[in-house]
Amino acid sequence: MGFFLLTFAFSWSCFSALAILARSAPVGVAGYALLLLGTFAPSIVGVWLTYRQEGSAGVTSLLRRILRWQVAARWYLFAVALFPAIKLAVALTYRALAGAWPRFGNESPAIILMAIIVSTPFQAGEEVGWRGYALPRMAARLGFGPASIVLGAVWGLWHLPLFFVPGEDYGQPFFVFAMGTTALSVAIAWLYANSKGSLLLTMLMHSAVNQTVGIVPDTLAQPGNPFSLRAPIPFYLTVGFLWIAAGYFLVRFRHAPAAVLRKTAA
Repeated sequence: MGFFLLTFAFSWSCFSALAILARSAPVGVAGYALLLLGTFAPSIVGVWLTYRQEGSAGVTSLLRRILRWQVAARWYLFAVALFPAIKLAVALTYRALAGAWPRFGNESPAIILMAIIVSTPFQAGEEVGWRGYALPRMAARLGFGPASIVLGAVWGLWHLPLFFVPGEDYGQPFFVFAMGTTALSVAIAWLYANSKGSLLLTMLMHSAVNQTVGIVPDTLAQPGNPFSLRAPIPFYLTVGFLWIAAGYFLVRFRHAPAAVLRKTAA
């Protein structure tokens, strides 16, 4: 609980200040500094609490998981391909329902791949905190399935102030967005559990989601009230398919050997 309270206090202070600043003037260096600092708050808090609880050895152990790359190739494929596969399912479903293809993004596969590679290191700002510090401790108490759902809901709520930042808002209904992050949290927890706690893989997946969301755009061109439910059909389809995948992972978590889950959570 202390981790979440400190993270929210840190991040929301930065995001709220950014929202106020962005409404009075274009976001400049100070605004981007606030955004970056708030985004890195989960990991800053996670590292600080680890140091207090376990000393420098604990921090070293936590950060080493960023470099845990010796994982089966199928999990790299899972990290990079799950969300694009969901977007493909969205496009096919939309075609079947509407009789026409949805709008597609203009980014080339090469540009998307390069963006994923460049963006991956920056995801340490969140993943060291969410999946490095919080998830294993929650999973040790609740199990990976329930822990991933609770963490996903908290993760979604953490984004709330950004919905009020001009230029940084998500152009989606907040409550449905939070449902999507919860489902995505389950998928990332499944990857974490099967990659021996590799933060490199969760960072890669986080980056892949961020960079492939535009394959089938699902945001409003002119964001309005974030608490409305108005959104393009592809957005609802994306969240629906994320939950289909999450349901599968939750069932698999229930049947996974408890000893294996405990070992991964340690």
